[in-house]
Amino acid sequence: MVDFFILVFSGALVGFAIGLTGVGGGSLMTPILLLIGYPAPIAIGTDLLYAAFTKCSGVFFHHRKQNVNWKAMALLAAGSIPVSIAFTVVVRKYALAENENYEEILTTFLGVMLVLTSLVIMFQQQIQRRLRSGKETPPHHGIEPPFYGFPQQHTAIMTLILGMVLGICVTLASVGAGAIGAAILFLLYPLWNATTVVGTGIAHAVPLTLVAGLGYLANGLVDMTLLVSLLVGSLPGIFLGTHVGSLFPDKVMRGILISALLLLGLYFTLLH
Repeated sequence: MVDFFILVFSGALVGFAIGLTGVGGGSLMTPILLLIGYPAPIAIGTDLLYAAFTKCSGVFFHHRKQNVNWKAMALLAAGSIPVSIAFTVVVRKYALAENENYEEILTTFLGVMLVLTSLVIMFQQQIQRRLRSGKETPPHHGIEPPFYGFPQQHTAIMTLILGMVLGICVTLASVGAGAIGAAILFLLYPLWNATTVVGTGIAHAVPLTLVAGLGYLANGLVDMTLLVSLLVGSLPGIFLGTHVGSLFPDKVMRGILISALLLLGLYFTLLH
């Protein structure tokens, strides 16, 4: 019972962070589970399904607001989902064999992804300003504007390739679907407005994390009791964070989140 309340509290804490900043699902949940003592494959697999469930409502909201570019989302998914399925086979081979080196590789890779995520969030606004050159456009339902003046098919190819990269990152670390996915979209479509980037990123994150999570589940690498406990805590946490977030300066909250991700990343990369 004590363990259950600890897990519910962890879910509430991460949900609160998500509500405050809009970031933090995979980036915070997997490190917390590792610090509690869960093996890396179990922590990652459980967190992937947790992320899929908690982001579902966001897809519906952004779709109603016409913030989702479904064509770009489909291109990302066409790259990320097949790669994700392939890498769950790799996970099955090494994780079920209880390979200690594989556990260490997963943990180190997670640390690298956390550091990268913290840097993306840190410099996100500067990157956006440089890429947009002071201009924004309304949501697009094709895949234009093109990638820095290249023909439209080049933009499609780049979206597909970067989707593959994102599929690897998310499947092996449960990190990157949010912040890094948004950075990829800003890079490829610099004239999109922020709501289109966020909406398209969330719409892509749900099927990617769901497919990857189901792959871990099929391999017996998801703790269902843990998953339910986290969901029980996260839903009220997200609600509270969303309503309290307006009381805190955005720079302060972003600074706290960046510091937490950077410290966790350095710990798992260098010290763990």
